Amino acid sequence: MRAPPRARPPGARAAAAATGRNPIGVTVPCHRSVGADGSLTGYAGGLAVKRALLALDGQAGYGQVIGLEATDMAIVRAKQHGVCVMALANAHHLCRIGQWAELAVAQGLVSISFVNVISRPIVAPYGGADARFGTNPCTIGIPLAGQPPFILDMATSGVAQGKVRVAYNKGEKVPPGLLLDDRGNPTTDARYGVVEPFGALTAFGLHKGYGLALMVDVLSGVLPGAATGLQVYGDERRPDVGHFFLALDPAAFRPLDEFKRDMDRLARELKDTPKANGQPRIYVAGEKSFAKMAKYRTEGIPLGAKVVENLKQIGEELRVPWPGP
Repeated sequence: MRAPPRARPPGARAAAAATGRNPIGVTVPCHRSVGADGSLTGYAGGLAVKRALLALDGQAGYGQVIGLEATDMAIVRAKQHGVCVMALANAHHLCRIGQWAELAVAQGLVSISFVNVISRPIVAPYGGADARFGTNPCTIGIPLAGQPPFILDMATSGVAQGKVRVAYNKGEKVPPGLLLDDRGNPTTDARYGVVEPFGALTAFGLHKGYGLALMVDVLSGVLPGAATGLQVYGDERRPDVGHFFLALDPAAFRPLDEFKRDMDRLARELKDTPKANGQPRIYVAGEKSFAKMAKYRTEGIPLGAKVVENLKQIGEELRVPWPGP
């Protein structure tokens, strides 16, 4: 888990580093990214600030920089006002949004995030035979006392796109019901999620997952004015990803020790549930991932042969030698 953001007075980053003004608010510092040709492109730009509300324009900046800046600002305001709603448009790929939830819970905050991912259309609407939107992930983070937090970080598709690629690289099938071929027929062949002619992933939970995926597109796309649906990847050179982030301070709703007490009780009740046949234990959201993270930090991250091959090829193209055998 990342270290918590550095403490600063509310609004200090935007106020102290403002580079100018526009009709809707101040402008935050420039953060440029390096393109494939070595050129510098993109910066964090205009924003509107109204107490607990933030409407941000990422100016097509590098997603992990813009996402960190935006989340940091939302955390500061949530600590000040008890709640902050942040809507970000015009950003590049924000990568794993669970990292933003981890930043919030490190500050004792509850958070909810929605992102419409930059990608070609990958997921079909319920009943559809072709893809119309991305995996549209959502994340909910809740702090716990003395143990890793609840981090529900999931795609609204039945399986994450990355896991389909892993199956393809290993020559494995995907479970039934998760993938359609290029004609809209159910398939277990992972190639339809990785190489042309592309098929489509299905949403989890039939119409329920589809409904949630649509709401992710609305709140992270329509609300801040970012691209939605087929338009998210309409121009590969000009991505327009949106991010909706809600941060809540439990202490603004009830005494913090009572909140933590009830969260700990709920976690214990879940883990003490009688186990189904063959199940060694019961986990809460994020628990497996934190255990795996701790293991990989000491033992290293295992890489599949196909991943190693791809990395070596990229290294050769960029003239970066492979560090291992």
